[in-house]
Amino acid sequence: MAKTPTKSTAAKTTRPAKASARSAKPAATAAATPADPPLAGAIRDSAQQIWQAGLGAFNRAQAEGGKAFDALVKEGVTLQRKSQTAAEEKIAAATSKMSSLASELSAKAGGQWDRLENIFEDRVAKALHKLGVPLASDLQALVARIDALEQRLPQPPTAGSVAVKPKPKPAARRAVKRRVS
Repeated sequence: MAKTPTKSTAAKTTRPAKASARSAKPAATAAATPADPPLAGAIRDSAQQIWQAGLGAFNRAQAEGGKAFDALVKEGVTLQRKSQTAAEEKIAAATSKMSSLASELSAKAGGQWDRLENIFEDRVAKALHKLGVPLASDLQALVARIDALEQRLPQPPTAGSVAVKPKPKPAARRAVKRRVS
């Protein structure tokens, strides 16, 4: 029968493994103890390799971190410019669409206002006609008639023309009786 390790021997075997992991030196590649099954040893070796690969990646990231950061900044600037250009194009397209829509609505509203104005004028004209108020066309016809009548009247003398006074008729002479003496 194999001896089971006691607490003190288990602590001694674990501490050197931790110390070697901290110093990033490969752990002692001691063969698995005869009590360890072969699967446990393979898992332990695989975990050790993963740990070492992680340390190597960390070391490389520290060394190349500045270069990678600069490359990421350049890529970010490029993406920002592309996104700003795309956003400006979208804004320009939206602005154009909204202005055309606004002009269409303005034209429609103008047509509606004209229609409403015509309806209002027709209704006011009907109301005035019912009240006996003459239409504008009636007033224009009346003015035309007055002008025609004025044309028929004799023209009064103007300030620049000389007025000709009719000669007075000679007064009838009275017969004077003479006295015969």
